[in-house]
Amino acid sequence: MNMTAFGETFVTLLVIMDPVGLAPVFITLTAGLTEQARRRAAVRATLAAGTLVLLFAVFGEVILRYLDVSIESLSIAGGLLLLVLALEMLLGIDFPTGPSGDVALVPLASPLVAGPGAIATVMVLARQYGTTEGRLAVFVGILCAIAVVGASLALAELLARYVPDVIVHFVTRVLGLLLAAIGVQLILRGIHGEFP
Repeated sequence: MNMTAFGETFVTLLVIMDPVGLAPVFITLTAGLTEQARRRAAVRATLAAGTLVLLFAVFGEVILRYLDVSIESLSIAGGLLLLVLALEMLLGIDFPTGPSGDVALVPLASPLVAGPGAIATVMVLARQYGTTEGRLAVFVGILCAIAVVGASLALAELLARYVPDVIVHFVTRVLGLLLAAIGVQLILRGIHGEFP
């Protein structure tokens, strides 16, 4: 296995996905769920994000070319989604749960875990390491990074049992502001990429 490809994929995705920073966001988004529902949300978010990233590593360029969508447009769309989420967090609006809105899929799996940065990264790395051995190393790196994210969400679920609601509400407001900044940054990167 190509250890360079594995290491680059694993480390880059960990930095982009930020499993440590994701844990408090997960607690906030799932604050209204039962312990069992929160556990299911962690599993669904991990599986959905992993599937999405792997699909884009294999078929990303084909999909975007077919839809005539650029990475920059994907970045702007992800930024707008995060801005909407940030406004809900800042205004104290309850996140939708149940069939009509599953926070495990949106915004957790995408765009928070499998966002434009992660998608663009795996597409570039899959192209850069185009040999069979290189691509295998990229895929293993993706799986390991997703496993770390899953472990982070599982630990967050345990932590959520002992965190008082008032702390969750306070952290929600702070994270809302930070997510707004991340959303704006994604939009700016997309605009800069389209109009350098």
